[in-house]
Amino acid sequence: MEEEKGKQPLLERKKYYENCPGCKVDKAKELSEGQGVPFTELFIMWMVALSAALPISSLFPFLYFMVRDFNIAKTEADISTYAGYVGSVFMLGRCLTSFLWGTIADRFGRKPAILIGVTSVVIFNTLFGLSTSFWMAIITRFLLGSFNGYLGPVRAYASELFREEHQALGLSTVSSAWGIGLIIGPSLGGYLAQPVEKYPNIFPKDSFWDKFPYFLPNLITSTFAFVVAIGCIWIPETLHNHKCGNESTEDAEALENGSGGTDNEKITKKNENLFLNWPLMSSVITYCVFSLHDMAYQEIFSLWAVSPQKLGGLNFTTNDVGNILSVSGLALIIYQLALYPFVQRKSGAIGSARISAMLSIPLLQSYPFIALFSGLALYVGLSTASILKNILSITIVTGLFLQQNRLVEQHQRGAANGISMTGMSLFKAIGPATGGAV
Repeated sequence: MEEEKGKQPLLERKKYYENCPGCKVDKAKELSEGQGVPFTELFIMWMVALSAALPISSLFPFLYFMVRDFNIAKTEADISTYAGYVGSVFMLGRCLTSFLWGTIADRFGRKPAILIGVTSVVIFNTLFGLSTSFWMAIITRFLLGSFNGYLGPVRAYASELFREEHQALGLSTVSSAWGIGLIIGPSLGGYLAQPVEKYPNIFPKDSFWDKFPYFLPNLITSTFAFVVAIGCIWIPETLHNHKCGNESTEDAEALENGSGGTDNEKITKKNENLFLNWPLMSSVITYCVFSLHDMAYQEIFSLWAVSPQKLGGLNFTTNDVGNILSVSGLALIIYQLALYPFVQRKSGAIGSARISAMLSIPLLQSYPFIALFSGLALYVGLSTASILKNILSITIVTGLFLQQNRLVEQHQRGAANGISMTGMSLFKAIGPATGGAV
């Protein structure tokens, strides 16, 4: 009798409420059993996460030159310091508001928080591209970061939109799109900044593009975000608008959160103070520490590559940086689609994250030695290291995302991701500031 009860699908015993958007999504998930990977939902998650990531790093290849053109730095060495301030203020703004956006997502729904966040990219990223002074750049980047706290709701949304067996793939899509956005963004900045100098046949001198040489990459990013914002109007809401008090509903939610198995990664803490949920907080702390070095790497790599050799740089052009990052982005897409599901099945989300963290240490230590190369060997060495660095980063982040979303109930999931985003943004704000100062 007990065995038959164990075989009965828990979702079949769940009570669905007629006017609840979350119940509609859960019912659709139940009916989709055995239908394979939901590519439409994966594409939605990909586009939304990509729109959040693109404006973060698209400025790095041209930030050195942008700050130089502001004529605020007294010496050439001071340019990197001011560039660090511009790079970090985005994360400072997001640190101050991420928990608020997570709370809004828990109270009013994931969809409104996502829509507001994507729309803010359209507005403030465009204004940043039109910046004519250091302080205008600082203010627009701060406002962009303050309204860019929707990655937390996106992560909660991804964990709720997919069936339990597809949650790892859904969250890996978010982290992969995020990682690729951090690669494509600098590529856009590298190829499209200063278009009058690079493409004089298309962009004439003394034109609008000459007056605002860093607007084009921001315009492309804002246009993409505008398309995503229009598409988000039709995405379903996953938040339940009723209180679940019966046992069958709680069981179904436990299954949704991944607590139906024996894996110690799949434990849901019910109605607990989030700051006293030690498994959650330990995961958040780990994510924050990793984010510090990851963001410092993102900015320092670009600044190091374009800086003059007399300052210890590689004297690369923004096109050179774009080429290396483009190759990394292509490799990351292949890894996420073809290899990550296999890695996750073999090692588990947390196990693969631990292994990747250990491997990333010697990889980062190899960069000073790669810089000793020249010519083709230098390009190959940097491209290989960049590919491996981004693959390891995505594996780590995805494992931590899964852990954080499986440790809380739905009504706390937005706030939990908000805490994670707040801590991550604080550490990422420290990364560029210290990196630029160094």
